[in-house]
Amino acid sequence: MRLPSQKKAPRGRRRPDPLAGIFDEEIVPLLEAAPGIRAVAVFEELQRRHPELPDGVRRTMERRIRSWRALRGPDRDVIFRQVHEPGRMGLSDFTDMADLGVRVAGVKLDHRLYHFRLSCSGFEHAHVILGGESYVALAEGLQNALWALGGAPREHRSDSLSAAFRNLDASAREDLTRRYDALCRHYRMEPTRNNRGIAHENGTIESAHGHLKAAVRDALLMRGSAAFDDLPGYRRFIDELVARKNARCTKRIDAERAVLQPLPSMRTSDYEEVLVMVTSSGGFTLRKVFYTVPSRLIGHRLRVRLYDDRLDLFLGGTPLFTLQRGRADASGKHGHVVDYRHVIHALRRKPMALLNLVYRDQLFPREAYRRMFDRLLERLAERMACRTMVDLLSLAHERACEAELAAVLESLLATPRGMPDMAALRGRFAPDPASLPEVVVELAPLSAYEALLDARAEEMA
Repeated sequence: MRLPSQKKAPRGRRRPDPLAGIFDEEIVPLLEAAPGIRAVAVFEELQRRHPELPDGVRRTMERRIRSWRALRGPDRDVIFRQVHEPGRMGLSDFTDMADLGVRVAGVKLDHRLYHFRLSCSGFEHAHVILGGESYVALAEGLQNALWALGGAPREHRSDSLSAAFRNLDASAREDLTRRYDALCRHYRMEPTRNNRGIAHENGTIESAHGHLKAAVRDALLMRGSAAFDDLPGYRRFIDELVARKNARCTKRIDAERAVLQPLPSMRTSDYEEVLVMVTSSGGFTLRKVFYTVPSRLIGHRLRVRLYDDRLDLFLGGTPLFTLQRGRADASGKHGHVVDYRHVIHALRRKPMALLNLVYRDQLFPREAYRRMFDRLLERLAERMACRTMVDLLSLAHERACEAELAAVLESLLATPRGMPDMAALRGRFAPDPASLPEVVVELAPLSAYEALLDARAEEMA
């Protein structure tokens, strides 16, 4: 016995087939010759061959291609879902955050996030990276994550590090591989990498990228602004956000933390070490960026520890100071990281050097100084303009009034004829350190202390 629906005759076509004489004769040979070709490319080729073919046929053709591939197409790749063993694997990757429009101190922050995740419990850690993907960024972010977690998994998986290897010669790539292997060996982790271009092999963290970026975007909208006063403030914002995500799976994280490997007694190096020579220009060039240093270091060879966001400088084994790391322009133009206090003494002897100085715009500590120099050049002769600007920078340095002086310059720039009066400014930001009185302290003779001790001994007796 058959159901009523089974007794109905199959319904035939009610309108002519628009692909009759085309699909089997032309489309199928294209699909067999190039299995990966997109349906839209096939349709564009058909319209080139048959101009009379209407645009409305595209959806019909796409459905028919999809059905043909399901029945006669090539085998497709299969993703095998995995059972994640506690304490076994941690994964690292970078994700670009430039499209979120984050601004720090009024400047758009072009940055990435280093992202670490445990595959079993879902513990996450994120670290703001200012440069591109590099070994330094990976080493710093990974170690921060492990020490925040309190243990290390038995295996660490990253991508192929192709971005870090870019523009390196064979010896440099081999050195980078050795350093990455040594980093994993320090924490007793087995280093593994997914195949280049196969994102789903790192799927446990690739999918988490999207969730993290969505959470950051939502948090910025809830905050009402993507502007931050400084970089540490933005980093605290990311840390708090990730901490809230981890708090939702505290029990799973605690359970996995119990089976992690113990950490070593100390961190290993998460920097590159480079030797540089300080030239007669009062600085050194590293990675296409010129950095100024105090002129007393001219002719010395310095040891630089290169981090993602800073440079630590050493003279031999003696630490000197830390500089903010600069980046070369995307066009290949050299960058400059300049501290006017390093060269102001030389500019006072040669003020005209300011006129055509290569790093003149980077020399000014604040925007008000640069704009005031432009006005000085408009109103005064070049020599007087340079001398006045150097005097302003000297005043900012010697009287430690850089911010206050910038506010005064802003008020002068707000008026059409405002010009700085150096005598009035020196009086306003008095006193001059050279005019401070000399204080002479007379020390009491040691015999006076002996008299006090004798009196104390008599009282004790």
